[in-house]
Amino acid sequence: MEAWDVVVVGGGPAGAAAALAARRHGASVLVVDRADFPRDKVCGDGVAPEALDVLAALGADVDAVTAGFPAVPRLRLTSPSGRTLERTMHRPALVVPRAVLDARVLDAARAAGAEFRRHTVRRLVPGPDGVAVDGALTAGVVVGADGAESVVRRALGVGANRPDRLAVAIRGYAPAGDPGVQVITTTDQRWPAYAWSFPVGDGRANVGYGELVSGGATRAGLLEGLHRLLPGVEPEGLRAHRLPLSTQRPRQPDGRVLLAGDAASLINPMTGEGIFYALLSGALAGAAAAHGPGAGAVLRAALADRLGTHLRHTATASRLSSRPWLMDATFGAAAADQRVFDDVVALGLADGRLTGRTLLGAVRSLRPRTRRP
Repeated sequence: MEAWDVVVVGGGPAGAAAALAARRHGASVLVVDRADFPRDKVCGDGVAPEALDVLAALGADVDAVTAGFPAVPRLRLTSPSGRTLERTMHRPALVVPRAVLDARVLDAARAAGAEFRRHTVRRLVPGPDGVAVDGALTAGVVVGADGAESVVRRALGVGANRPDRLAVAIRGYAPAGDPGVQVITTTDQRWPAYAWSFPVGDGRANVGYGELVSGGATRAGLLEGLHRLLPGVEPEGLRAHRLPLSTQRPRQPDGRVLLAGDAASLINPMTGEGIFYALLSGALAGAAAAHGPGAGAVLRAALADRLGTHLRHTATASRLSSRPWLMDATFGAAAADQRVFDDVVALGLADGRLTGRTLLGAVRSLRPRTRRP
């Protein structure tokens, strides 16, 4: 059979980052995906600056990846009770359609020496010296970066997330409002749930709505939530997708088969953000692949070191956010203090922490409420 040092299943951000990292360690790398690129991917299209930092560290040309898509410097948040705040982010985000972003990052991996083929993986058989892929390829290490419905994850015997640890969202494209502002609107109806509108920069905005599967989400309910929170917006090309949240992240097993991105349930439970996690976990997986049979243990330790504290803090924040009034108080603290706003953004979009400043600010924001008769 054809032999490779690393076979990456999935050519999205996690897979392309894994390929870039593995090539930096001198590995022969094959990326396989069931689709050709460019291809659309259901997502909010928001790209945090920290995600671009990961790409830059892998040697990718960030300017080429984001060319044609201007930075979006401001974020407008609406709390469950209707309180709205708008501030400039410490570092501006970007909005790049996944049809563009994924193809460009994969192109960077190919330019670094990775090979890409269209192929649907159906069967993995780990052995003492490698992993057989569909009886046609062998890999020293396989990286599963094949999304929420990961074949690689199932091959490892890892089940799907529980409904209360799984979100579903619907998104499309509509004419943009303010081109310099990302909008996130929450609601206490069907909580926790929110809608978004992220301007792409070409006159369109990526708009969508998401909630937990355990809330009994249906397409009709998702559409109702979208129209209720973004009245007058009529998006085209609406498609839905599932989001396995990091509050039920599986333990990376030992051995030669690794998981990254959505396949590893690396989705922020507060915001649904996954691109930063995908790039970072893919980069860590690609580097860990150099360790062959010890790759699983190396990746597990690397994820714990790089994201462990952050993931514990997002899990705590997710539990706290089950109370809409506490979210209102946190939004109030962010409206009053730019530093709290920056902390909240970092927690939701990158690898920030639930800071004492944020918690104290939320408590202070609650005090006027508790004194009302």
